[in-house]
Amino acid sequence: MDGRSRRREDTRQRLYEAAVELIAEQGFSATTVDDIALRAKVAKGTVYYNFKSKTDLFEELLRHGVGLLTAEFRSAVAGLPPRDAVRALVRAQLGYIKRYQAFAQLLLSEMWRTNREWQQTLVLLRAEAIGVIAETVQAGVDSGELPADLDVRVAASALFGIGLVVAVDWLVFQPDRPIEDVEESLLAIVRRVA
Repeated sequence: MDGRSRRREDTRQRLYEAAVELIAEQGFSATTVDDIALRAKVAKGTVYYNFKSKTDLFEELLRHGVGLLTAEFRSAVAGLPPRDAVRALVRAQLGYIKRYQAFAQLLLSEMWRTNREWQQTLVLLRAEAIGVIAETVQAGVDSGELPADLDVRVAASALFGIGLVVAVDWLVFQPDRPIEDVEESLLAIVRRVA
């Protein structure tokens, strides 16, 4: 990557970070392009140079954030047997959300809104992330490590949703609790319910 490309990526990253913080704090509608530029310490024109509109920026933000999570899921499960892979998925999701708390809060709030322009994009991105979990659960069913009658899609959605809600709850209401403790508690719940 040359110097110009690196600078553009650095600028885009600052815009992503500024946008996610602001939208998590005050909502999409209340956040202006001026706010994003000010928070990112760039000119307003820089926002429009990198993105066609605030909506385009937000869609790209979703792609970027969920893409990172999906990549972390894939990396976490690589080469692991299914039960270890499920534990690795939980750990990866908690770690990701700890690093990107504002994005996780934003994702959690946007996941259930069906009237947004980017809803179809979010549905596709969510399906990619949950797909990695589903592959792991299916491998467990196929190997006999997980029950044969397990509904793989529901189990994958449940693991994704539980991890997201528990992690945000942990970081907002119990931020001093060690991540390992949250991971063990979450896995204990999953084991008991299954």
